[in-house]
Amino acid sequence: MIALAAHMTGMAVVLFPELAALSHDVLLRPGGEWARQPAQLVLAPTLTAAFGLFCTRHLHYGVLSILLIVIVSLAVIKLLKSSMSPAISAGVLPLLLNEHSWLYPVAILADLSLLALILMLRKRYLHFPIRDSVSNARTAQVLDTLEAAPQNRFWLVALIGLVLVVGGAAQFTGMRFLLFPPLIVMGYELFGHPEVPGWMKRPALLPFVCLITAATGLIAEHLLHPRSVAVMITVLCSVGVLRLFELHMPPALAIGILPFVIQSPDYRYPLSVFLGTVVLTLSHLGLKRLRTSRFINGERSDPSSASIVR
Repeated sequence: MIALAAHMTGMAVVLFPELAALSHDVLLRPGGEWARQPAQLVLAPTLTAAFGLFCTRHLHYGVLSILLIVIVSLAVIKLLKSSMSPAISAGVLPLLLNEHSWLYPVAILADLSLLALILMLRKRYLHFPIRDSVSNARTAQVLDTLEAAPQNRFWLVALIGLVLVVGGAAQFTGMRFLLFPPLIVMGYELFGHPEVPGWMKRPALLPFVCLITAATGLIAEHLLHPRSVAVMITVLCSVGVLRLFELHMPPALAIGILPFVIQSPDYRYPLSVFLGTVVLTLSHLGLKRLRTSRFINGERSDPSSASIVR
């Protein structure tokens, strides 16, 4: 419906990419972390989108501008006592697209209001179990933990480091989508919850999974018509890819939708997605190993702890 509205109005920004992630999660898991926050579901992305658009209209594209939007978006999430991490993507997207129309936050408000309405109707009238991507309670717990507020002590430092490094590379090379918005959201969730097991069977495959979904969206955008059908097929294929690789990361669904809002996307988009995700994956695995090493060394220095470990 949203893709059709974007096509009929000629306003690509009506198709908010993170809508794929949000709708997939809250409609399939009406008792999940994001679905329990219908007011924040609408309010947080709308506020960050408005701020991101304000920055786009008054600041030039650059890593410091991106960092400012990310920090303010995190503050909005904190003040609303929310865990709606896709709001970060809503704030950064207009700067990457060079979007100057105030219809952008209005469109996000309309999109998410409709989603919240459907969610409330889903909760009220559909009481029978619906088969979804969550195969067991453990997977549901993993998703809820990832979508909760960060608990790790140094997550903010790691996230800012990711934005500075990848954003600096994007500014220097001119490949803006090295730091594509869902990458920041995935970094927020991974750095904030490094202890969560089972979010992906083989984390090293994350860049290839994101490459496949990005390429799928790019191919569909170029070859399939009408546009609304291309979006539907892209979402279905992306969901299938995530299930195939057992990746429990809803923001990754937005990667396939981005080509439909980028002006004249080409091969550089999936390449940028791959490279950016490689940096995220290496950062996550490196920090996880460092954290594990410090924990083991700490335990070994304590004889009583060592006996417990044995």
